[in-house]
Amino acid sequence: MKCNRCQKEVLPQDSYDYYGQILCEDCYIAALQPPKPCDPAAVASAKAIRKQLGQTGTDGLTPLQKRIYEYIQTKGKVTREELANVFDLPQWELEKQFAVLRHCELIKATKEGNQVYLTLW
Repeated sequence: MKCNRCQKEVLPQDSYDYYGQILCEDCYIAALQPPKPCDPAAVASAKAIRKQLGQTGTDGLTPLQKRIYEYIQTKGKVTREELANVFDLPQWELEKQFAVLRHCELIKATKEGNQVYLTLW
């Protein structure tokens, strides 16, 4: 069987039912505890760890997170919908990546009128 979120193969004994969806363990945990971009404790933790490891800029990010950062850097500002389309990401995965980049204080959300844009920190 496949996880309804990430489409990875999952054994029946390793699957979880979440409101009628079959999820792998990682997706089940993410569904129960979605990432929170505006989490002061997570920001402080990410900053402290990056400082301890000597990481700056995109050091320590996954290839996808680096590509998202570079795309925003090139464009200046983008909507979540644009990023989801460009990188072919479901909304839940985009939010997970945004949370990490926000905790590292690399990108942020800003509102212009009724539209929310993601921009560099």
